[in-house]
Amino acid sequence: MEKKIESDKSFLGTEPVGKLLFRLAVPTVTAQMINMLYNVVDRIYIGHIPKTGALSLTGVGVCMPLIMIVSAFAALVGNGGAPRATILMGKGEKDQAEQILGNCFVTQILVSLVLSVMLFLFNRPILLAFGASSNTIEYAVEYMNIYAVGTIFVQMTLGMNMFITSQGFARTGMLSVLIGAVANLILDPVFIFGFQMGVRGAALATILSQALSCIWVLSFLFGKKTVLQIKKNCMKLKGSVILPCLALGSSLFIMQASESVISVCFNTSLLKYGGDVAVGAMTILTSVMQFAMLPLQGIGQGAQPIMSYNYGAGDQTRVKKTFRLLLKVDMCYAVGLWALIMLFPQVFAAVFTADPVLIAFTKRALRIYTAVLFLFGIQMSCQMAFNSLGNAKASIIVAVMRKFVLLIPLIYIMPHIFRADQTMAVYLAEPVADFLAVSFTSVLFLSQFQKMLSKNVSKNTEEKTVA
Repeated sequence: MEKKIESDKSFLGTEPVGKLLFRLAVPTVTAQMINMLYNVVDRIYIGHIPKTGALSLTGVGVCMPLIMIVSAFAALVGNGGAPRATILMGKGEKDQAEQILGNCFVTQILVSLVLSVMLFLFNRPILLAFGASSNTIEYAVEYMNIYAVGTIFVQMTLGMNMFITSQGFARTGMLSVLIGAVANLILDPVFIFGFQMGVRGAALATILSQALSCIWVLSFLFGKKTVLQIKKNCMKLKGSVILPCLALGSSLFIMQASESVISVCFNTSLLKYGGDVAVGAMTILTSVMQFAMLPLQGIGQGAQPIMSYNYGAGDQTRVKKTFRLLLKVDMCYAVGLWALIMLFPQVFAAVFTADPVLIAFTKRALRIYTAVLFLFGIQMSCQMAFNSLGNAKASIIVAVMRKFVLLIPLIYIMPHIFRADQTMAVYLAEPVADFLAVSFTSVLFLSQFQKMLSKNVSKNTEEKTVA
């Protein structure tokens, strides 16, 4: 498949959509699932550390908002630049696409350096503000001190790998993540238990694994097998090149960064009403939610090159066909996972901890937290379509509505409405916000999708007429 891509860049506009989505989505979904192993495997091993497992798990869970911020900045650059580069490929403008790649590469480095310094110097006060208690702060600081040093590897791997998958090299993108995940699986038990480093060992294993992935990603993008190549003459930052990328990526940045803000809101509220057990359960809930979010993102990433390329080429039919297929697949996955969680919540909880008290508490919380997960296929499909077609405004509106307008206020409102069980009322904020957000996103998408396609066709016609 990837040999074909090298010789024929128009395959995104000619191959059958179903077959093409399968070929591109399977590796990207696999990559997302593998990527999930980085944090999830850490939590599984940490949760089973003798004697201190439950507190260590809670401490690392408090670190998740900071880790989400790192991932959000990678999305800001990578997920903003990659769709624009693919659209330009669809128009046959390779040089402009490589300008985007080079500018995003330099921006990613600068952002990484700033984040590393900030995370290393100020992690303790930030973690205390994010919900760490006197019982868990030391575990959280130990993890973040080491993780901060490897921020650049995380940034480069997550952000620049998008430029590999967006060109259609889905298998190579999957291998980028697989290399790091396999290394992490091997190094985690060695450092955590073999060298008895505890949470510090988990952090060290993570950044070393990400460093291996980073080497693979950059070797490919600097090499000769890629269609778009990182070139020295494209690295000079230009506002006209990088700012539209950041504008487009801002929707996913807001979506992921808001997860960090929301995690803080959840942790502080849960610490108030339920103590360390409730915060520990939240760590498990967010881990389980990744089983939903990351595969849906992977399917969307498989569809993104098809939609972006054909949008750039002015082929409305293929764009619509791709979206309809994306929606069907996302809905099937979301409904299936929701059913499993509703039927076997204790199984999901037991993966992360052996503490019977935490398992019993999480079992009930998980059913509440994921109550409307079956609708999330709609949200993710529409979000990816807006992003793939370069509609930064709609993407930002959707992201802001779900998290900032709905969920954050509800986290604080729900405990005052359901006073009988205020801790569970905090978890209830998630499904209420998700239901309202999906309703809003669906209405917005139905009103905007055809307008975006028609406007692009008119623009392409005008450009051809002028030419």
